[in-house]
Amino acid sequence: MAARAPEPPDRLQRSERSERSDRTADRTDDRRSIERELKRGSIELIVLHLLSLGEAYGYEIVTKLTDLTDGELEVSDGTLYPVLYRLERAGWVDVRWDTPDRGVPRKYYKLTRLGRSELAQLTNEWTTFAKAMARLLRQERSGS
Repeated sequence: MAARAPEPPDRLQRSERSERSDRTADRTDDRRSIERELKRGSIELIVLHLLSLGEAYGYEIVTKLTDLTDGELEVSDGTLYPVLYRLERAGWVDVRWDTPDRGVPRKYYKLTRLGRSELAQLTNEWTTFAKAMARLLRQERSGS
Protein backbone atom coordinates (compact mmCIF):
# COMPACT_ATOMS: atom_id res chain seq x y z
CA MET A 1 0.00 0.00 0.00
CA ALA A 2 1.46 3.34 -1.05
CA ALA A 3 2.02 6.04 1.54
CA ARG A 4 -0.29 8.96 1.20
CA ALA A 5 1.38 12.19 0.22
CA PRO A 6 1.19 15.00 2.78
CA GLU A 7 -1.52 17.56 2.13
CA PRO A 8 -0.41 20.89 0.68
CA PRO A 9 0.03 23.66 3.30
CA ASP A 10 -2.83 25.82 1.97
CA ARG A 11 -5.25 22.89 2.31
CA LEU A 12 -4.03 22.27 5.88
CA GLN A 13 -4.52 25.94 6.71
CA ARG A 14 -8.07 25.87 5.31
CA SER A 15 -8.77 22.71 7.31
CA GLU A 16 -7.40 24.28 10.51
CA ARG A 17 -9.42 27.47 9.89
CA SER A 18 -12.52 25.37 9.33
CA GLU A 19 -11.97 23.45 12.59
CA ARG A 20 -11.37 26.71 14.46
CA SER A 21 -14.53 28.15 12.94
CA ASP A 22 -16.47 25.03 13.95
CA ARG A 23 -15.19 25.32 17.54
CA THR A 24 -16.16 28.99 17.65
CA ALA A 25 -19.62 28.17 16.28
CA ASP A 26 -19.97 25.39 18.89
CA ARG A 27 -19.06 27.83 21.69
CA THR A 28 -21.54 30.37 20.32
CA ASP A 29 -24.25 27.69 20.18
CA ASP A 30 -23.36 26.62 23.75
CA ARG A 31 -23.53 30.24 24.91
CA ARG A 32 -26.94 30.69 23.27
CA SER A 33 -28.13 27.48 24.91
CA ILE A 34 -26.96 28.69 28.32
CA GLU A 35 -28.62 32.08 27.77
CA ARG A 36 -31.85 30.28 26.80
CA GLU A 37 -31.72 28.16 29.96
CA LEU A 38 -30.98 31.18 32.16
CA LYS A 39 -33.89 33.05 30.62
CA ARG A 40 -36.16 30.04 31.02
CA GLY A 41 -35.20 29.87 34.70
CA SER A 42 -35.63 33.56 35.37
CA ILE A 43 -38.27 34.88 32.97
CA GLU A 44 -41.10 34.67 35.51
CA LEU A 45 -39.01 36.62 38.01
CA ILE A 46 -38.17 39.21 35.37
CA VAL A 47 -41.78 39.72 34.28
CA LEU A 48 -43.15 39.78 37.84
CA HIS A 49 -40.50 42.32 38.82
CA LEU A 50 -41.28 44.56 35.85
CA LEU A 51 -44.99 44.39 36.70
CA SER A 52 -44.19 45.31 40.32
CA LEU A 53 -43.11 48.68 38.87
CA GLY A 54 -46.64 49.17 37.55
CA GLU A 55 -49.25 47.88 35.17
CA ALA A 56 -48.01 47.31 31.61
CA TYR A 57 -48.97 45.77 28.27
CA GLY A 58 -46.81 43.26 26.40
CA TYR A 59 -44.76 45.54 24.17
CA GLU A 60 -44.20 47.88 27.10
CA ILE A 61 -42.76 44.97 29.13
CA VAL A 62 -40.40 44.09 26.25
CA THR A 63 -39.13 47.67 25.95
CA LYS A 64 -38.84 48.19 29.73
CA LEU A 65 -36.67 45.10 30.02
CA THR A 66 -34.41 46.20 27.21
CA ASP A 67 -34.21 49.79 28.51
CA LEU A 68 -33.62 48.91 32.17
CA THR A 69 -30.84 46.44 31.30
CA ASP A 70 -29.20 48.60 28.61
CA GLY A 71 -30.02 45.89 26.09
CA GLU A 72 -28.22 43.13 28.01
CA LEU A 73 -31.50 41.26 28.53
CA GLU A 74 -34.07 40.99 25.78
CA VAL A 75 -37.17 38.92 25.34
CA SER A 76 -39.20 38.36 22.20
CA ASP A 77 -42.99 38.52 21.97
CA GLY A 78 -42.94 34.80 21.23
CA THR A 79 -41.29 34.15 24.60
CA LEU A 80 -43.14 36.78 26.62
CA TYR A 81 -46.78 36.02 25.83
CA PRO A 82 -46.74 32.35 26.88
CA VAL A 83 -45.16 33.47 30.17
CA LEU A 84 -47.86 36.10 30.68
CA TYR A 85 -50.55 33.47 30.03
CA ARG A 86 -48.92 31.16 32.61
CA LEU A 87 -48.76 33.98 35.15
CA GLU A 88 -52.41 34.78 34.52
CA ARG A 89 -53.48 31.14 34.94
CA ALA A 90 -51.47 30.93 38.18
CA GLY A 91 -53.33 33.97 39.52
CA TRP A 92 -50.16 36.05 39.76
CA VAL A 93 -51.38 38.74 37.35
CA ASP A 94 -54.74 40.29 36.57
CA VAL A 95 -55.63 41.39 33.07
CA ARG A 96 -57.70 44.21 31.68
CA TRP A 97 -58.32 45.38 28.14
CA ASP A 98 -58.20 49.02 27.17
CA THR A 99 -58.46 50.80 23.85
CA PRO A 100 -56.40 53.99 23.77
CA ASP A 101 -57.41 56.98 21.66
CA ARG A 102 -55.52 55.62 18.66
CA GLY A 103 -57.86 52.64 18.62
CA VAL A 104 -55.59 49.58 19.06
CA PRO A 105 -56.88 47.45 21.97
CA ARG A 106 -54.20 46.57 24.51
CA LYS A 107 -54.15 43.89 27.16
CA TYR A 108 -52.72 45.31 30.39
CA TYR A 109 -51.15 43.10 33.06
CA LYS A 110 -51.08 43.96 36.75
CA LEU A 111 -49.45 42.08 39.63
CA THR A 112 -51.85 40.52 42.15
CA ARG A 113 -51.25 40.03 45.87
CA LEU A 114 -50.47 36.37 45.12
CA GLY A 115 -48.07 37.57 42.39
CA ARG A 116 -46.27 39.83 44.87
CA SER A 117 -45.85 36.87 47.19
CA GLU A 118 -44.44 34.76 44.34
CA LEU A 119 -42.14 37.63 43.35
CA ALA A 120 -40.76 37.79 46.91
CA GLN A 121 -40.13 34.02 46.89
CA LEU A 122 -38.46 34.04 43.46
CA THR A 123 -36.37 37.09 44.39
CA ASN A 124 -35.15 35.33 47.53
CA GLU A 125 -34.27 32.18 45.57
CA TRP A 126 -32.46 34.13 42.84
CA THR A 127 -30.55 36.25 45.37
CA THR A 128 -29.42 33.12 47.23
CA PHE A 129 -28.32 31.52 43.95
CA ALA A 130 -26.48 34.67 42.77
CA LYS A 131 -24.62 35.01 46.09
CA ALA A 132 -23.58 31.35 45.99
CA MET A 133 -22.36 31.73 42.40
CA ALA A 134 -20.42 34.88 43.32
CA ARG A 135 -18.71 33.02 46.20
CA LEU A 136 -17.89 30.12 43.89
CA LEU A 137 -16.46 32.34 41.16
CA ARG A 138 -14.24 34.21 43.66
CA GLN A 139 -12.47 30.97 44.61
CA GLU A 140 -8.85 30.65 43.54
CA ARG A 141 -7.87 27.63 41.54
CA SER A 142 -5.73 25.26 43.59
CA GLY A 143 -2.39 24.19 42.12
CA SER A 144 -3.26 21.25 39.92
